[in-house]
Amino acid sequence: MMSDFFDILLRAVFVENLALVFLLGMCTYIAVSKNVETAIGLGIAVILVQTITVPLNNLIYQQLLAPGALDWLDMGSLDLSFMKFVVFIGVIAASVQILDMVMERYTPVLHATLGVYLPLLTVNCAILGGSLLMVQRNYDLTQSVAYGIGSGIGWALAIIIFAAIRERLRYSNVPRGLEGLGLAFVVTGLLAFGFSGINGVVS
Repeated sequence: MMSDFFDILLRAVFVENLALVFLLGMCTYIAVSKNVETAIGLGIAVILVQTITVPLNNLIYQQLLAPGALDWLDMGSLDLSFMKFVVFIGVIAASVQILDMVMERYTPVLHATLGVYLPLLTVNCAILGGSLLMVQRNYDLTQSVAYGIGSGIGWALAIIIFAAIRERLRYSNVPRGLEGLGLAFVVTGLLAFGFSGINGVVS
């Protein structure tokens, strides 16, 4: 059981990285990766949100929304799975709002640095994608905890590495045609190749 837990976690971090494999959350990934400190702060926020929302959405889906989930109310024929988008976004929005208030209270400098990007985690496709992939793969609660932690760590790791590289590139002589977003996408592609190369090790 524990081997399955760590297998899902490691695959979510490296082989199935939400940012570098599924290309989810690219708007935030590009916008907040100009500074390592900011990237670390947002990465921690993503880990927290994913760790909370993926298992919580799993519980809600399995106990209320999935086909046959309402057998305990003699309503087993009722299929509410079509509501998963709305419910998942609601859970994510509530979690992000709580995190926003906590960070504003205890880490005001980081909260001010993240600015609008912290509330925007509510509509970050990487956050919602984690919950939807969990449903698609029919993970149980333990597996969803592993996937939530792993997918959060994977996205955070990707943006922190990317930010560190972008900081170094400021002092490099970059060809004019690759300045800005061009080089950012090239670096992202190289990182994706690197992460996908770990597939054989994790498997």
